[in-house]
Amino acid sequence: MLKIYHGSCHCGAVRFEADIDLAAGTGKCNCSICTKRRAWGALLKPDQFRLLSGADNLSDYQFGTKSGHHRFCKTCGVASFGDGHVEAIGGDYVSVNVNCLDDVSDQELAETPVKFGNGRDNAWWEPPAVTSYL
Repeated sequence: MLKIYHGSCHCGAVRFEADIDLAAGTGKCNCSICTKRRAWGALLKPDQFRLLSGADNLSDYQFGTKSGHHRFCKTCGVASFGDGHVEAIGGDYVSVNVNCLDDVSDQELAETPVKFGNGRDNAWWEPPAVTSYL
């Protein structure tokens, strides 16, 4: 069920709200940036995401194909969301870091399905052999 969640970076400079159906699933992958950030994302269409404050406090990191903007707070360094355009996932997207949701319950997180992707080997639609560290 779609629900409005509120989220932020650690220092609170970047705040957002998003319409997310956690039961629809979330994702973790083993690509270089997701592994280092221990990212856990909920993939949304841009109209499901609203940046409430902190646009001027965001920095952007891109690499590889530069199809994704890995946004993070310039003050605390937390990456609460990213956005970009990837045709294979339906075009424009926002990926909200589930760990940055302020009003999600422990129970909701425990019940949230997680799909794993093998980004390290460019086999995005297949889970990696080991997922326990993600």
